[in-house]
This record gives sequence, C-alpha cells and structure tokens, in this order.
Amino acid sequence: MNRRSFLGHLGGAAAGAALAGCELGEAGQTGEQLVSKLRLPKPFRVPLPVPPVARPVGTDASGAELYRVTQRLAPAEILPGVRTPILGYDGIFPGPTIETRRGRPVTVRHRNELSVPTVVHLHGGHTPHEHDGWPLDLVLPVGDTRDWTTHHGMTGDVRRDERDYRYPMEQRAATLWYHDHRMDFTGPAVYRGLAGFHLVRDDVEDALPLPRGDRELPLMICDRAFAEDGTFAYPGLDQEMQSVPGVEDEWMEGVLGDVVLVNGAPWPVHEVDAARYRLRLLNASNSRRYRVAMTVPGRPDLPLVQIGSDGGLLAAPVRHDAIELAPAERFDVIVDFSVLPAGTEVTMVNGLGSGGTGQVMRFRVVRPARDDSRIPDRLAEFEPLTPPAGARMRTFRFTRGAVGDHRGWTINGTSFTPGGSLADSPLGEVEIWRLVTDVHHPVHVHLDPFQVLRRNGREPSDYDGGWKDTVDIRPAEVVDIAVRFTDYAGRFVMHCHNLEHEDMAMMGTVRTV
Repeated sequence: MNRRSFLGHLGGAAAGAALAGCELGEAGQTGEQLVSKLRLPKPFRVPLPVPPVARPVGTDASGAELYRVTQRLAPAEILPGVRTPILGYDGIFPGPTIETRRGRPVTVRHRNELSVPTVVHLHGGHTPHEHDGWPLDLVLPVGDTRDWTTHHGMTGDVRRDERDYRYPMEQRAATLWYHDHRMDFTGPAVYRGLAGFHLVRDDVEDALPLPRGDRELPLMICDRAFAEDGTFAYPGLDQEMQSVPGVEDEWMEGVLGDVVLVNGAPWPVHEVDAARYRLRLLNASNSRRYRVAMTVPGRPDLPLVQIGSDGGLLAAPVRHDAIELAPAERFDVIVDFSVLPAGTEVTMVNGLGSGGTGQVMRFRVVRPARDDSRIPDRLAEFEPLTPPAGARMRTFRFTRGAVGDHRGWTINGTSFTPGGSLADSPLGEVEIWRLVTDVHHPVHVHLDPFQVLRRNGREPSDYDGGWKDTVDIRPAEVVDIAVRFTDYAGRFVMHCHNLEHEDMAMMGTVRTV
C-alpha cells in the first residue's frame, strides 16, 4: 500500500464510525464524544510504555547538538491485537522524548515522509519566530511535486523534504512537548499521533533531591475513539487532510474519545516501588479536560504534590487532592507510594469523565525499596511578573461566531489572519491581557510564559501557580494574565488549544517589536 492510499485508509472507516457514534459531551467538557465501534480492552491490563529517549547524531554547522526525527506512517498495536495506522515521529506514538539542557542549543532536523505537509511547534519553547512552527511554514513530503507554496491564498516559508528547527534552550528546566502545528489540520494530525515530549533540564533542578531515573515518568494523557477496523475515528471534513479544514458540525465544539490513552496505551498499569515518583503530567487531548486524583481502596486518596507547571519549577511545592488539566497543560507532581504496603493498587481517576473516561491508569506497588528522594520546602527562585502602574491592557474575546462565510471560532470577532496582528507587543514590557470566553477555551501563548493575575476579579485558582503557557478558561469567565515577551522580535501566535477550535481559526497573530 503506498503512502497516499494508506493515509486515505487511515480516515475512511474512521469517518463512518465518527458519524455513527456521537453522544452528548460529558459534564465539564466542551465537545461531543465519539463511541468506538470495536471491542475495547479491560482497563489495567496493558503495561505502561515509556517513550524512548532520542540521542543526538552529531552536531550541526553551528556546533549545536543535532537530532534527526522522521515523520512517517506506521502501524501500531494500541489496542491489544489490533493494528492502528498512526502518523508518528520516528513512526511511534508518542514520538521519542528529546532531553536537552539549559544554555546548550540544539537543532532537530525533521524529515517528512508522510503524504501531507507538516509543521513542528515546540510547545513551551523560547524560540525565534522562524523556528517556532508558524502554521504556514510547511515541510513538504519527500518527493512531493504538488504546489503547496500558497495555502488558502497565504504564503509561508515552505521547505521540501526536511527542515532544521533550531532551539537556543535559554530557558528554565521544564516539561515541554512538540506536536504538529499545520494551519487547519493540527487536530487530525495530533489525534493520529504527531506528538512527543521535550524535557529541558538545568543545574537548579539537578541540585534538588527529586525522584530520578525509573522513578521519573513522563505521562502523555489523551483520549481517542476507534473505528471497527482499528483506525482512529476522527470526524474531519477532509479525511486525507489535504485542503478542507474542520470537522462535521456535531463536533465543532471539540472531539472527545471514549478510550483514555497514557503514552499511547489504553488504561495502562505500571508497577512501582514503595517510594516517591515524579510524574510529568501532560494533557495531549484535542479537547478533553481531566480532574485526576489517586484513589486507594479503603484509604484516603494519595496527595499530588505539585512541584512544577508549564514553565518549570514552582517556588515551593503545593499539595493537591486532585488536579485539573486542560488540553496542553502540564503539571509536574510527586506521588509518595512509600506509605503503602506491597500489593496495594492505586488508580488514577478522572473526575470529569464517566464510564471508561472516568479512569486513566493504575499503579501497582510491588516491593519495598530504599528511597533517598525528598520534596524540599523551597524549589527555585521565582520572579513575580508585576505589571507597573499604567501597564497596557489588552482584551481578547474567545467566542464562536461567523465572519463572512467563515464557520468556526474567533478572537475579537475575527478569524486567523496571518498578515494581520491582534497585538504589537514591545519586547521587555509587562502587559495585562484580559481573556474572555463563551465556553471552555484553553488559551496558549507562544514565545514566553505568563503568570495568572486574577480570575473574575478574584485570586487565581489553585492550578494557576507558576509560569504558564496555557491557561484553562472556563465558560463565561474573565482571566487576567501578565505577559512579557523577551529576546526575539517577530510574528508569533496565540490560540485556543482545543484543537478543533484552533483549526477552525481561533488563532491570532502577535507581533513582538
């Protein structure tokens, strides 16, 4: 089967399953749920996979470490005994984890062996605009002779076959991730597998006595639905991801799956020592939100001690009974299994789900073990981003709407216009951005993290602490954030990270000057 027909197969049966399997979205969600059309496995039978760590292949001309990643189609056994075609970085889902250090530049050379253009965005990366993953800066498939130089009448920096993404890594240690960011088709591309972790480390984090090695687990949590033939069910208007953006009307609010995957496995189980573990939680769902908690039969829930947010370490740890994650948010937490005897099972549940989506994964305590880790009272220096008197305030309204014949989602009543600008923001200046919503919108800002100042005129929520690059804004809510861009002038974007909203134009250009 050639690449083009394979990609067509990837979506054909999926579209039928999607149209046949819609039900009302769950409480706490903005979206409609698909129902898988094949028998699903029982939870907690599949071992948790951990994505492999990529290794540099050398250095580039500037001396930066060089990584190579190939985007390709591949079959994957996600459900036991079922082959699911994926779009994968190096042919796996999630893609390989890239680990880098603060102050050491790296180059990641992405080669596109798919049958559609791609764009790579390092989410949370402090990156010059030409390497940030501008939605029109396409990487064309190897050997593709079609004219993609203009996309819906708009032109980007188009490359053939491969592109070097250069990352200075002048940023704090943090849990980042990389994913496709092509205009109009981010949703189906990520849904079908184009996502992976990128972990930044530094000396500050290394000096802390945190869990390490096998006791540090990156956990990519997402939801999917499956067609009868095992393909991912996604209700896109253009199943081959060529030219027609968006989804069927029923799923404009967002696509929810009925299978929870962690690192690409359905409701997995992981054996742990009776010791502390560091869990790097990432919500990589298109639109589903989670409220995760750690339940133990006959005992109180285990606390989740947060040590980091999107942009790295907090100043001090924060204890939570549960944590809410919107799409694209990351929470770095410590869970202490040492208080439990061997044989205890701990289930990570989702308080914003029901049935299968109410469970995430399970941990099985299998042995006592020595543990030299601890959670310090102080973690890292933290700079409060305090707007000065008279700071510039900008208001952005995220709403469903129609612009001319455009059907989709808007910011300040307009759809994404690459040549325009919603804000020209001076480098180094602290501004207040007021974000106003109609339904749930997880808002993501490129280039630099921000800090949440207020929710509806009151204090930030328990989940807003630290440096953020994505903020969960609930229906009819007003959130003020302090924004400061540094180092790199150019054009960037902010957008809703409900990927169906993003693909239907809920994105705006921000120019740093």
